[in-house]
Amino acid sequence: MTERDPKALIRIARSTGEDEAAEPLDLGSRVRELRKARDWTLEQAAARAGLARSTLSKIENGQMSPTYEALKKLATGLAISVPQLFTPPQRDQINGRMSVTRSDEGAAHATATYEHELLAEGLTKKKMLPYRARVRARSMDEFDGWVRHDGEEFLYVLTGVIRLYTEFYEPVEMRRGDSAYYDAAMGHNVISVSQEDATILWVTSLA
Repeated sequence: MTERDPKALIRIARSTGEDEAAEPLDLGSRVRELRKARDWTLEQAAARAGLARSTLSKIENGQMSPTYEALKKLATGLAISVPQLFTPPQRDQINGRMSVTRSDEGAAHATATYEHELLAEGLTKKKMLPYRARVRARSMDEFDGWVRHDGEEFLYVLTGVIRLYTEFYEPVEMRRGDSAYYDAAMGHNVISVSQEDATILWVTSLA
């Protein structure tokens, strides 16, 4: 790993959070939560699902394992899909998190080929890593081979003209307003072909 490898940014982002173990799903609690989120009584939910009140009560209290037919009725009554019955809500899915990064106030990380400016640096455990980059490189010779890392990546050209090199495709020249979305495990590098350094917005998935 060299200092010019943008994979270091992925490590920086991931180091701010910890992996969390998945929690087992309690179907009864999940059904009760979905019912209460709709402000329905047991009678109302049972009627919508076409189930007996006692049956729904036993499901919510973990006193019986519903058949697939009962699960389909439940899902229909709750207006969701069957898989959603077994998908626990993400605790940070709607938590009001927000981060505003003013122009030129992002965290700077300069390398030999890029000047990176990390955005939304104050948020931990992000699912995406957004950063603005000034492209210094003018030739593939300036890189120590391909850059590869986990996840997917979105690139948007802000100013100037770049050439996107990828391992399995012909180089692509891109101008302001052009964008690309690609598998980041595929080797990739970017150089500037305009007189001034080009600037791009990069968004990398961290999940």
